[in-house]
Amino acid sequence: MPLSKYQGRVGPADLEIMRRVFDTVCEERRIALKDKVQRDELAAEVIRAFSSGATDEADLLKVVSRRPHR
Repeated sequence: MPLSKYQGRVGPADLEIMRRVFDTVCEERRIALKDKVQRDELAAEVIRAFSSGATDEADLLKVVSRRPHR
């Protein structure tokens, strides 16, 4: 999971929120487990949104879900 490298930099509860949002958006965008590039890009999106202040799970999901993907 691309977000696991942030373990230790954010708390476990925050990491779990980001992981749930990541998993939900992967399903929405139909990103395959084997598609490392798209998964890494999405993980970066989640981290950026979280770092920008969207720390509530619903807000984070809203911000990441509405961003256009490639």
